[in-house]
Amino acid sequence: MQKRRLGNSDLEVSAIGLGCMGLSFGYGQPVAKQQGISLIRAAVERGVTFFDTAEVYGPFTNEELVGEALAPFRDQVAIATKFGFRSENGKQAGLDSRPEHIREVAEASLKRLRTDRIDLFYQHRVDLEVPIEDVAGAVKDLIQQGKVKHFGLSEAGVQTIRRAHAMQPVTALQSEYSLWWREPENEVIPALEELGIGFVPFSPLGKGFLTGAIGKDTQFEKGDFRNIVPRFSAENRAANQAMVDLIGRLAEQRKATLAQIALAWLLAKKPWIVPIPGTTKVRRLEENLGAVDVELSPDDLRQLETTASRIPVQGARYPEELQKLVGR
Repeated sequence: MQKRRLGNSDLEVSAIGLGCMGLSFGYGQPVAKQQGISLIRAAVERGVTFFDTAEVYGPFTNEELVGEALAPFRDQVAIATKFGFRSENGKQAGLDSRPEHIREVAEASLKRLRTDRIDLFYQHRVDLEVPIEDVAGAVKDLIQQGKVKHFGLSEAGVQTIRRAHAMQPVTALQSEYSLWWREPENEVIPALEELGIGFVPFSPLGKGFLTGAIGKDTQFEKGDFRNIVPRFSAENRAANQAMVDLIGRLAEQRKATLAQIALAWLLAKKPWIVPIPGTTKVRRLEENLGAVDVELSPDDLRQLETTASRIPVQGARYPEELQKLVGR
C-alpha cells in the first residue's frame, strides 16, 4: 500500500484509510461485533494504517470496536477520533467544545480505544460558543502531555482553520469531498495547500451512490441516515444518475470499477489527500484499496471534471439543521 503524508506534518498513513463509522452507526443495523473486528483486521492485513472513528458513532460503541480490533496492531496504525458533541441518553445532544469537555472526551476515548495516545484528534464540528483558540489551546495541552499526537478539524470554514492553525498547527481537515460534492475546491483546498494542512475526504463515494449500487428504487434500512438526506430522495437519485453514468463510462474504458475511478480521481487531485471510504464487506474493502493502482491520465481527469461540472447535482447533502453546522 502506498503511503501519504498529511500536509507538512510527520503523520504518514496509507493512501486510503478506513472510515469505521458505518460498522456501528448511520447506515441502519450495526454489524455484529466480530464481523466489525474481522473487517478492520482485514484492512490492516491489506496495508491500511489509518482508521477513523468518533465518540458519537454509537455513541461510544464504534471507538470500542476500533480499539479492540486494533489493539494487537496498535504501533503499526494511526487512529483518528473526534470530540465536540454532547451525548445524552445514547444520542447526540448538541455541541460542546469547552476545554474541560475536550479533556474529558480525550480520557474516555483513550480508554475505549485501549491506547495511551490518539494519533489525530479532530473537533467534530465548530462550536460557535467556544472560541476556536480555546479549542486549539486545549488540544495543544493534550499534545504536550503526550495524549494526542495531532490536531484536526472537521467541516470547518477557512477563517476558523486559519485561526486554529495560528494557535496549534492543524494536521488535517476532514470534510466531505467527491465528484458529487466539489465545493471544497472553491476556498478550502487552496487554503489547506497554502497552510500545509492535509485533507481527509469522508464520503468519497457519495455515501455509496457513486459505486453504482444505489438506484432510484433502492430502499434504505430503517435508521439509515440517507433516509433524511435530500440528495437521496428517489426523485433526486434519478436525476443524479447522470453522474454515476459518467463515472461508469470511464470505469469501462479503464477496466476498473466505479468506486475505483471515484477514489482514483481524489488521489490524483493532491498528494496530501487521503480518502477514508467505509464499508462492511471485505470484497468492497479490496475493491476500494485497488484504486491506488488506477492511474488516471491528465486527459481522463479533464474529461471527467469538465463533464461532471455540467451535471447539476440535485438535493442538499444534509438536512437543514445539520447543514447549519458545516463551514463555520
